[in-house]
Amino acid sequence: MNSRADISRRTFLRQAGLSGVALTLGCYWPATAANTRDVVRLEGPASAATQLMAWISIDGAGKVMIFCHRSEMGQGTWQSIPQIIAEELEVSLDEVTIQYAPANPQQYGPQPQEGSFSIRGWYEQLLRVGASAREMLIEAASRQWKVPASECHAKRGIVVHHPTGRKLTYGALVQEAAQLSPPEHVTLKNRKDYTVIGKSLRRKDIPAKVNGSAIFGLDKKLPGMLYAVVERSPRFRGKVKSFDDAATRAIPGVKHVVTVQRAVFGLLYEGVAVIADSLWTAMQGRKQLKVEWNDEGFDHLDSGQITARMREELKRPPPSEAFETAWTGAAASIEAIYETPYQSHSCMEPLNCTADVKENSIEIWGPIQEANWIQADLSDRLNIPKENVKVNMTFLGGGFGRKAFPDYPMEAALLSQAVKAPVQVVWTREDDMTGGPFRAGALYHCRGGIDAQKNIFALQVISSSQYIGQGEDKVATPQPVSTNSGGLAGLSTDYYKTIPHYSFGGIPIKSPIPTMWWRAPIANVDAFAGESFIDELAHLAEQDPLAFRQKHFVSPRYRALMEKLATVSQWSTRHKNEGWGVAITDAFAGIVGQVVRVSRQADNKVKIDKVYAVIDCGWYVNPDIIRAQVEGSIIMGIGAAITHATHFKEGKAVEKNFNTYPMPRIGEIPVIEVHIMENDEKAGGVGEPALPALAPALCNAIFDLTGKRIRTLPFKINEV
Repeated sequence: MNSRADISRRTFLRQAGLSGVALTLGCYWPATAANTRDVVRLEGPASAATQLMAWISIDGAGKVMIFCHRSEMGQGTWQSIPQIIAEELEVSLDEVTIQYAPANPQQYGPQPQEGSFSIRGWYEQLLRVGASAREMLIEAASRQWKVPASECHAKRGIVVHHPTGRKLTYGALVQEAAQLSPPEHVTLKNRKDYTVIGKSLRRKDIPAKVNGSAIFGLDKKLPGMLYAVVERSPRFRGKVKSFDDAATRAIPGVKHVVTVQRAVFGLLYEGVAVIADSLWTAMQGRKQLKVEWNDEGFDHLDSGQITARMREELKRPPPSEAFETAWTGAAASIEAIYETPYQSHSCMEPLNCTADVKENSIEIWGPIQEANWIQADLSDRLNIPKENVKVNMTFLGGGFGRKAFPDYPMEAALLSQAVKAPVQVVWTREDDMTGGPFRAGALYHCRGGIDAQKNIFALQVISSSQYIGQGEDKVATPQPVSTNSGGLAGLSTDYYKTIPHYSFGGIPIKSPIPTMWWRAPIANVDAFAGESFIDELAHLAEQDPLAFRQKHFVSPRYRALMEKLATVSQWSTRHKNEGWGVAITDAFAGIVGQVVRVSRQADNKVKIDKVYAVIDCGWYVNPDIIRAQVEGSIIMGIGAAITHATHFKEGKAVEKNFNTYPMPRIGEIPVIEVHIMENDEKAGGVGEPALPALAPALCNAIFDLTGKRIRTLPFKINEV
């Protein structure tokens, strides 16, 4: 079977259909006539296939192909995007073939995979894409039968004429439909009429991932391809002073040893690449390589020194004098410091990328999370027109934001250009864990007070952390956040409606360590401090933690979620000091409530017994995918809370593999029960919103059980 790289879409469509004609729809912005006219056309003779902004292709045999314009890293877009289109197209997903679309913002619009945006940002357009294609096929049938289109309807890939019962398959209609212009306006189905959306349809990528036929980045092979591994500075900013490659070049199969760069937020990091005819040979050659680094001009920090800088910055004057006055007027008040660590992304599939650079073209293959950004970056760096830069996405073995970054494709492209051959760059597990960028650690100074009615009267959270970037120095000035300009990431917005006085701010620290986004960026650390401290205020008020939150929520949506969470967890049956914890977070347009239950075992160790999760993501596509994403987020949250962290010694990452950066094992995972809210809200996020609530809910449960307040992550659950 030919791979995507070995056969063009046009050739495939010629070979796949009996007539060789395909209806290809883009309708990137199908709501307006200006953007939908001339989106579909028939090119050349009848044996040719159409191709313009290709979302849907239907060949003469009626075979339907839907292109997925977003990366698939386990979160389910490979299934969900075609499932949306198939609903309005009136085809069964069982009869649809799915294929990746290449990077092409002109045809497909923005293609990033971040911020849980793929469905919530695109579902309305995707519905209209399917509906537009359906209406064009119906119009083609009505013309053949010479009847009004209103007398026809589509179902399961067939157009039916109501009065006579005549039927035509999509394949029989595609040639005429391909010559029509898309309708300016289409009527979408009511949700109650959905037959595909809202169903837990089996994911079409799972069989290939089970039987091994799915193509991940490391599976890509090209004729004459070479393999590269790179010795990079363990202190990130180190420059290559010199290297001795005599022993490396003596190994049979080693072809080249060259310096290479990767860009991290504008700063060029250096390395020495060993390029060979096999990955094993390249790795053995790297072991013999001797590199001397120039590590001058930047700090070589230990983790303790980084934390000390954060603590020192938190001593700066508070950003809001008004809050100071309000806080002192509270009936009772408390303050606390919360701490979260640096984290590696540690995807199960380490970074890798294959590049084939020619004189005026670039083609890459790999686990690409942000196709458009990487396409533009390579075009700029190698001075090759963007239209000549082809980015082919493979399946990703995890991404979490790291594989959206353009540094690893840059390495592959530069090496391919240097040796004039296709090159696959592979990061080892140690490279992946120590090379950064990392999720930054943070400290939070929380202060709050309650009034005489035991409501929250004042709340302030000031953080000290590295800002996302190369680790450059910044002017450190606390900045309060006003009512109209935001708040603490992940904190429920209803708090801002009911708390009379609040203030938020952030103080950046100076460090050469590169930092970047990590699943549920910012909220994954902010919410731990925020929701843990809300729990402290509930304890100060001597009130039930869930009820305390409920009385600060005024929005029907929040209140409905809280009621559902209380019901499914049977919160009313709990007794104090049994080990129940709750947290409510709002991030990436998804509201999530979690209740965690813990208990003390016979060996005196604390065990996580169960996690109840309720998610309100509004309009949704596939319940099974939602449940899987919530479960995955909770497991990742457990790892970040109790099992792993990245530390630094003399400017180098300490944890290099899973023996020192352990992942939660299956036996450590509690029962997870997921519930989805039903409402008429617009689509929200799913892949990220469920992570931030786990750590505070867990720590609140441990406080309920033991009376010990956990304020530093990760912690050893067996020792509390």
